[in-house]
Amino acid sequence: MSVLGIGGLFFRSRDPQARAEWYRRHLDVDAGAEGEGAVWQQDAGMTVFAPFSADSDYFASDQPFMLNLRVSHLDELVAGLRAAEIAVETRPEWDTEYGRFVRIVDPEGLEIELWEIAGDA
Repeated sequence: MSVLGIGGLFFRSRDPQARAEWYRRHLDVDAGAEGEGAVWQQDAGMTVFAPFSADSDYFASDQPFMLNLRVSHLDELVAGLRAAEIAVETRPEWDTEYGRFVRIVDPEGLEIELWEIAGDA
């Protein structure tokens, strides 16, 4: 027996329809609200699976997890997000040998890290 990958991410929402639409519109993620059965066919690539210590300051302490999405053309994506009046946080120290990172927050307060893998620009 072996695990092949993450098969889904399910999380609670005050307004599942609106939240799914936000992910579709701004991040091009084929999200489906509960019961819609949307399947997002993602590109093959790395997935980091890493528990963090309870007192880590890598992401907000009031969140049990942080969503990290692999992206391409980060500058274009950031420009589109800002045009839609979505705050985008950048920090020079987030740009590493692994790639470039920015953060946004979804409509219900979930922090999302957008990761452009080094060489995937």
